[in-house]
Amino acid sequence: MATLSTETNTFSPVPTGLRNYEDYFLRHGTATQDPPNLMTEALHVWRSRGAARDWTITESLSAIAEPAGRTTRAAYAALKEEILRDLRAACPVDIVLLQLHGAMAAEGCDDCEADVVAAVRAICPEAIIGVALDCHCHLTDALLSQADLVICFKEYPHDDASARAEELFDLALRAHDGEISPVMALFDCRMVSLFLTKQGAMLDFVAKMKATEMEPGILSVSLGHGFPWADLPDAGARMLVVADSDMALARGTAVRLGRAFFDLRHHLVPNYPDLQTGLDRARAALSGPVVLADMSDNPGGGAPGDAVHVLRELLAQGVTNVASGLYWDPMAVRQCENAGEGAEIQLRLGGKTEPASGQPLDISGRIMRIISGLGQHLGAGLEPLGTMVWLKMPGDIDLVINDLRTQVYHPEAFEQLGVRLAKKRLIVVKSLFHFYGPFSAIASEIIFCATPGRVNPNTGLIPFTRRDMNFWPRIGDPFAQAGKPAGAASVSKLNRLEDSR
Repeated sequence: MATLSTETNTFSPVPTGLRNYEDYFLRHGTATQDPPNLMTEALHVWRSRGAARDWTITESLSAIAEPAGRTTRAAYAALKEEILRDLRAACPVDIVLLQLHGAMAAEGCDDCEADVVAAVRAICPEAIIGVALDCHCHLTDALLSQADLVICFKEYPHDDASARAEELFDLALRAHDGEISPVMALFDCRMVSLFLTKQGAMLDFVAKMKATEMEPGILSVSLGHGFPWADLPDAGARMLVVADSDMALARGTAVRLGRAFFDLRHHLVPNYPDLQTGLDRARAALSGPVVLADMSDNPGGGAPGDAVHVLRELLAQGVTNVASGLYWDPMAVRQCENAGEGAEIQLRLGGKTEPASGQPLDISGRIMRIISGLGQHLGAGLEPLGTMVWLKMPGDIDLVINDLRTQVYHPEAFEQLGVRLAKKRLIVVKSLFHFYGPFSAIASEIIFCATPGRVNPNTGLIPFTRRDMNFWPRIGDPFAQAGKPAGAASVSKLNRLEDSR
């Protein structure tokens, strides 16, 4: 078992190197000795389940990096080879379970997940290979042709990683024992967007997917939401159905669910206001705290996390009683460390990474707290935060600055330092949706805002060059376009063996 995970924003000029994995999470066969995070929850589940059966378990690499540009050629080669080296040493093996992301691209490789699984298949052609993916993945025929089982998280925000790990383990065990013979089918929904599963039509659709899994012959249903900020041919939402032996059933179910999802499209995606409209709504709120999502500078989508567009506008409008973070600025953190807690300091904050971040902002304030080694919860997992600085500016504006690129998941990212969010009029978080559950417990209103930045949520405006433009919301009905017939692609281990013959 192993983990290799990052989302690649191919529009980002910021490369993802080995240092980025080292800074965020890199373990060489020892991840299950640490508390779980989102992408290692599966390893903890699989180790526990395997140990209960007295299986011999080889735990290989766990490598996780915050989304940015393509992983460098050298870093990818080293990480991939470590997994393969451990696998060769463990052979013969009966089952390989991989927690991958599904949207990782490297220099010279658009589909790292398929590339890794193909290499694993070459080493152990008869093993059952199961792959768990983040739902923000690019589901590709190349991946499915090499794996026996592929399933995705169903929830966004992701709070079902352990549940999906349990599901994959159970299916892999049944396949190994000959109880089932999985076949897989894909349906291209021709949609590129973001889908929050915790409310409205998406909440109901996830329930529909789970109900479908109770139908005879259906083993698993996943919706790959896709990762919008990747200029790749396979970017976009796809329905994946795993059936037991019956390819026609898998295909038909994938088409049925995929078309049902497409038919809901106008009910799935909210209208994201621009920055000024979002701030007007926040100021008009009768009570606080109001939470405003700085969506376009979300590090979880590959943005740097150092844009100060929102902060600059808040200061220009004289807005007070605000908490805002996380601002990724290692240089500013270093200056604060040199000055020490309690010091008054002038900083040139943000705007250091790329043009989408805009210009830096000159600010001053008092350093209230400096602390390292804290984490914030994303579901059951604990995600690192690096070194953090709480800076209090005039007007009761509290900023949290850190030296590790990561989005805001939980109020504890602020409150562990001493920032009391319940007393704030406005809270600005650099995040898309993952903050939603924990913050909704304290917020009077949550405003998702299409702020300036690298990962604008209005996906119809993404300047694709490699992904065809026949998708919603750029096109009202992409299935009606000439030469674009609807249908499902299907792959399975049986297909693979037939092709090899």
